[in-house]
Amino acid sequence: MTQIISALSEISDTYDAMFVDLWGCVHDGIKALPDAVAALQAYRQRGGAVVLLTNAPRARNEIAKQLEKFGVPADAYDTIATSGDSARAAMFRGAVGRKVWFIGQPHDLSFFDPLHLVDDPVEIIQVELDEAEGIVCCGPEDPHADPDVMRPAFLKAKTKGLPLLCANPDIIVDRGDQREWCAGALARLYTEMGGESLYFGKPYPPIYDLARRRLAELGKDVADSRILAVGDGVLTDIQGAMGEDIDSLFISGGIAAEETKTSHQPDESALKTYLSKEQVSPTYTIGQLR
Repeated sequence: MTQIISALSEISDTYDAMFVDLWGCVHDGIKALPDAVAALQAYRQRGGAVVLLTNAPRARNEIAKQLEKFGVPADAYDTIATSGDSARAAMFRGAVGRKVWFIGQPHDLSFFDPLHLVDDPVEIIQVELDEAEGIVCCGPEDPHADPDVMRPAFLKAKTKGLPLLCANPDIIVDRGDQREWCAGALARLYTEMGGESLYFGKPYPPIYDLARRRLAELGKDVADSRILAVGDGVLTDIQGAMGEDIDSLFISGGIAAEETKTSHQPDESALKTYLSKEQVSPTYTIGQLR
């Protein structure tokens, strides 16, 4: 059974680095969460390194701008690793061909900006579905619409044998008090329809490889046993940590607040039932990062 803690400081000395999810942990999609920011600042002041590990389908410089807008100060983290950068590297290596059909919103178009991690990148051209060799999915055009609206287009894409690159494996997020669908919901639908979906964010290995490279860029050589993954998604953050054999801290007051009956802290019985149902075992649990 997971150990319920009251504050990050109870366990932080055990770890030299943390891979910290953003949405639901550090901000709510609108503004920073002050207690979380203070906890990360204190951890860094004690010498720990913070890698913000997000399934956002955009480049890390775009996420840094967003964090500033939300009020997350630069001294709360060291570096950022995004699902978008991991997926972009695959795209520029030709994972879904040269001609791609894009699914997403206008603010996601930075996904196609040049990426210096890849030598001799493939020239990517955005086309309509009929001409496409593959699909790049950064999220629904309308995050409040049922993913089923994509069935007709996905049927055509599946018939053409198009692979779908999923830039964000998250299924849902809460923007303030509004729940939204993410790219992972569309990729799941496409897979259920018999299509091929390619994933690069949490819980899949490529984004953890990127996070370790980001640590190395900081001059940090940290053993996996000294890394703590923090997140509110059991199917992404916690499963990913388990797959990488690193310890995890589950934020029960995020997208699972209702299921775990979390106000300040989770209800122990509800938490146990939820984790058993989802078949995950986080090392620790806390209501909110603090």
